[in-house]
Amino acid sequence: MRISRVCTVYFSATGTTRRTAKAAADAAAARLGVPQADFCINLPQTREETLRFGPEDLVLAATPVYAGRVPNLLLPFWRERVLGEGTPAAAIAVYGNRNFDDALAELRDLLWNNGFCPVAAGAFVGEHAFSRTLAAGRPDEADLALAAELGRRTARRVAELDRPPERPVEVPGCSPPRPYYTPRDRYGEPIRDFLKARPDTDPARCTRCGWCAAHCPLGSISREDSAVVGRCMKCCACVKGCPAGAKGFTHPGFLYHKEELEAQYGACRKESALFL
Repeated sequence: MRISRVCTVYFSATGTTRRTAKAAADAAAARLGVPQADFCINLPQTREETLRFGPEDLVLAATPVYAGRVPNLLLPFWRERVLGEGTPAAAIAVYGNRNFDDALAELRDLLWNNGFCPVAAGAFVGEHAFSRTLAAGRPDEADLALAAELGRRTARRVAELDRPPERPVEVPGCSPPRPYYTPRDRYGEPIRDFLKARPDTDPARCTRCGWCAAHCPLGSISREDSAVVGRCMKCCACVKGCPAGAKGFTHPGFLYHKEELEAQYGACRKESALFL
């Protein structure tokens, strides 16, 4: 197949998915000797446009894993506004050292159903959105080297094809996907009001700079007082990105779940993996 450009489509609230996708795209473009185009869908206005790709594009689609799947508030965009036309693609899922569960299979299926031909996929580890210690510093050099390998091998695979494949790449996970992972307490019960948890603002630290409001993926933060006034997807863009360190969660159920994740998965190192 003839490829004229490599494109990335990604959501990356805290930067880990962007770095992973960029490493893969750089390597693919270098292997093919073609330019790149990046489509970041972090902000609400970037998800208003329909992205259309043709048979000479190679698309690397990347998502963080939220509760074992593609983030639910982004599903309408992936279903309706990312369209291919026999377009070769690779699916990339980035997870916080727990498990990518069905997210990679779900993203692959979304691409396949929208006219893409997923020929490769990768599951990569990135620092967990909730934590600064769980998978801290990842993607690291080894993860990014593997992402580059995904890019090179995807490019080579596509260059060798005469026509789009009849089936998408096989990846772990259930299709259709299972329900979203539910945080539970030590008694096995769902954590009460977990979905209502949202970051608070420390008034002693907040400088009213507006950074959090400008970078909230749902446009849910007030520019007047930095309060979260709309839906919160717990991406932690505001928590990790606030220049003054003024954002953080105080919801007891959220903090319990965060501490449990760190205790259960903090001592092990999950490895990134390729599927071709």
